[in-house]
Amino acid sequence: MKKSILWAATALTLFAAPAMAQSILTVNIEPATTWVRNFNPFNQTSARQSTLDFIYEPLVVFNRFDDNKPVFRLAESFKLADDLKSIEFKLRPNLKWSDGKPLTATDVKFTYDYLKKFPALDFVSIWTFITGVEAIDGQTVRFTLANPSSLAAEQLAQLPIVPEHIWKDIAEPVTFANETPVGSGPMTEIPRFTGQTYDQCRNPHYWDAALKIDCMRFPQLADNNQILTATASGTLDWGVSFIPDIENVYVAKDPEHYHFWYSPSSMVAFLFNQETANENNRKAFNDVKFRRAASMALDRGTMVDVAGYGYPTLNEDPAGMGELYKSWADPSVATDFGTYGKYDAEAAKALLDEAGYVDKDGDGFRDNPDGSKISFSIIVPSSWTDWIDTVTIAVEGLQAVGLDAKIETPEEAVWTGNLINGTFDAAINSLPASASPYYPYKRAFSASDKGKTRFTAQRWFNDDVEKLVTEFTHTADLAKQKEAMNKAQRIVAENMPMMPVFNNPNWYQYNTKRFKGWVTAETPFVNPSISRTNPARLLHLLALEPVN
Repeated sequence: MKKSILWAATALTLFAAPAMAQSILTVNIEPATTWVRNFNPFNQTSARQSTLDFIYEPLVVFNRFDDNKPVFRLAESFKLADDLKSIEFKLRPNLKWSDGKPLTATDVKFTYDYLKKFPALDFVSIWTFITGVEAIDGQTVRFTLANPSSLAAEQLAQLPIVPEHIWKDIAEPVTFANETPVGSGPMTEIPRFTGQTYDQCRNPHYWDAALKIDCMRFPQLADNNQILTATASGTLDWGVSFIPDIENVYVAKDPEHYHFWYSPSSMVAFLFNQETANENNRKAFNDVKFRRAASMALDRGTMVDVAGYGYPTLNEDPAGMGELYKSWADPSVATDFGTYGKYDAEAAKALLDEAGYVDKDGDGFRDNPDGSKISFSIIVPSSWTDWIDTVTIAVEGLQAVGLDAKIETPEEAVWTGNLINGTFDAAINSLPASASPYYPYKRAFSASDKGKTRFTAQRWFNDDVEKLVTEFTHTADLAKQKEAMNKAQRIVAENMPMMPVFNNPNWYQYNTKRFKGWVTAETPFVNPSISRTNPARLLHLLALEPVN
């Protein structure tokens, strides 16, 4: 009881708006036990998740909810060469950084050259994609591509553009906290920052008059339970969280104003680190029969219905296509390999027996064929209660077929760092949603991205898959793209580097009491999630305005 009273009192303090504020949008992107002041847009673990898009505006946003059409931001246009070997972006005229200095093509060139100089910052390995960048004039920048690509604009727009006059003097950009950022997006100013809350406010030099919000407020909420309290009380205006039984615990409290809309989104999968430092585990993890058996031990239906309260979409596709990319799925792949994506504990035991994974030391758990011990933990963020329940179900299933599996719950930043650095055995992870499976395949299976992003955590790479993913971009012909993807998904399904279990909903809760202009199921004009993996959240912010 004392803990609840303390939280309530703290919440009142956190959410009290300053007297001078005009419109403050209170939002939740990430759980945290305390806020760390870091706005480095290249940092994948410690930077605040409000940094990209809101502080550093992209060149262009591709709207997945509108046939992937480009919505131009810093750039007003782009032109891809007829041979697909180069692309030019033209910036809007008279752009300024938040400190009032001009934002020009020189800054764009500087940013990409900077990533070449400091490759640890290049979290999409852009210099494997391009061979050069030049500023043609103050508004125009040209990129030369390493290979012809019909998706060049999408690839290049993933990276933030930073001001040369600030970053050229940063000696250690990898560890630079960028506590007082100079950016280009709508919300660049940080007038208040504490361990419990921070405000991110209007860029005084922002170019787009559509912005109607003065500030965004980010209260520190440690886990899904605290997020639920803040959401159900009406404190949060915009949220991205798992809320169990949302109709009763949230909507029913104020049906006129409290709403949610969930659509299929990122694929969630279990994976083994095939480069784990544990030699015994590494032997098993690199055996496709072991991976297939482990996959068949996963009770996906219970994960969806119990851990996810029925909100996720079942994904039994060993190639990861699932509901989101069903138009891209090759039916013959499911025919040949689909059995390994379905829950079947007896088949899992039989396959493990066949492959020689039996209990040789009498401890009740299976060992490697050579007798060495297999024992691993599955890591999951401590604040993600739905995923914790999902992993708990997975551990029960794995133990039931004789595998010594456990659960480990580090904080989200530690979990992310472990996935990036490869310092773990097994994990639950997700891949970002896109208009086609190209982007998640590119992120998951590019060897050049290893150690830069959590999406390559399984550390499984295949030259043929990489070639096919590149081939996908060499044409805009849909039939040829599908031909390349059919071949790639067959290799992935056969090798099963990840074990898909479901597609997360596009978590999205919104409160219409204070703001209007929200995306709804009836008006799905853009991806509504405020997640950091969704650049279109910028477009959603610009559509909002105070009710009064």
